[in-house]
Order: sequence, then structure tokens, then C-alpha cells
Amino acid sequence: MPKKAKRVTRKRSSLRMPATRTQRAESLRKRKVFIAVAGNIGAGKSSLTHLLSLRYGWKPFFESVEDNPYLNDFYADMKRWSFNLQVYFLSNRFRSHKSITEGPDSVLLDRAIYEDAEIFARNLYEIGKMEQRDYENYVSLYEVMTEYLRPPDLLIYLRANVETLVKQISLRGREFEQSIKREYLEQLNKHYESWIARYKKGPLLVIESDEIDFVNKQEDLERIVSMIEKKLK
Repeated sequence: MPKKAKRVTRKRSSLRMPATRTQRAESLRKRKVFIAVAGNIGAGKSSLTHLLSLRYGWKPFFESVEDNPYLNDFYADMKRWSFNLQVYFLSNRFRSHKSITEGPDSVLLDRAIYEDAEIFARNLYEIGKMEQRDYENYVSLYEVMTEYLRPPDLLIYLRANVETLVKQISLRGREFEQSIKREYLEQLNKHYESWIARYKKGPLLVIESDEIDFVNKQEDLERIVSMIEKKLK
């Protein structure tokens, strides 16, 4: 008797084709995403937050600047007002961060709560503009508050040198910022680099912003968008 021919069946490949840019963008629009944009004064955080919110329809949370009751006094007398200012920022950012994680919307946060303690309060203490007892009290409060917060799905760090920061601070023309010294920005940059090197709370995207202009050049913005989508895929 002749042997029966074996039926050959081909298994469908389990491999999926890589998602296109359009598919990745659509996927991000459908799910809840929490992104924080970090960086020194003048790095472009608010501009990037605004542009990304327009791109994806994500809700932006901007840093409280224009209605901040302490900023003018702080830049006039840092030692007197440093603790007051940092507590004000901490309170506002905690409220924003908590609202974001508990709410249903995708959100972009202009400056993360971690920057207050890791960068600004630490620097003020180290340069003698905040008393030790105030600093220790502040850090204790910060640690208790952040225990209750879920980290962002992605932290974007806009890295910029002091020349870039000085130029952008001058261009946006906020009067209270014009007295900021280069040395102060340099000190903040050192703390930023130290913090970013230790950041382990979640995905991190570092953007070298000195040679790009994502506000005025669409191709630069598209590069950033592509990097964000790959990090969140």
C-alpha cells in the first residue's frame, strides 16, 4: 500500500511588524500617560510642554511663576525668602503630581517635584542661602510627601549649557530673572547632572538641547517626538 502523503501545515508567524510612527502616536493618545519635563531655568521646559500638549492633546501642568508671591522677594534677598519659596513650590507641585496620578487624563508636568529637593533646596543650603534647620525640615517634609506619589511614566531632562540658559532667559524677558548670575546657573547644572546620574524612579530621556531649536524648527521637534514615542512604546 502506498504511504499517505503527509499534510504539511505552515504555522503563522508570531512575529509582529514594527509599529509605524502614526500607530505609535495613536496608541499614546488612547492610553493614560504621565510625563514630567525637567531642566534648569531657561532650558525650554514650558515650551516643550506646550508643544507636546498640542501634539497629543495631553493636559499641561505649568510651573507657577506669574502668580508666585515669593519670586520677586526671593531674587532680591535669597537667604531671607529661600525656605518660604521652596515650601510654596513643594506644596504646589505635590498638589499637581497627586492630581495627575489620581485623574483620568494624560498629562505633561512642567518641572517635577524631585527637582525642588534634589536641585534648588540643596543648592540654596550649600551656598549658604538656607539655614541648616530649615533645610533639614524641608527635606523631611519632602521625603514624607513623595512617599505617596507614583513616579512619572517618563522623565524628560533638557540638558543645556549656561550660555544657552542665559540666552533663553534674556529672550523671554522675565524681569525677576534678569538678575540671575551665571554662577548660580552653573551650580544648578552641577546638581542636575548629579541627580540625573542617580535617577532610578522610571524611564528617563535626556535631550541635548544646545544644538536644537524645537520651538522654531519642526524637524527638531519631530526628532524629540520620535525619541519620546520609542521610550513609551
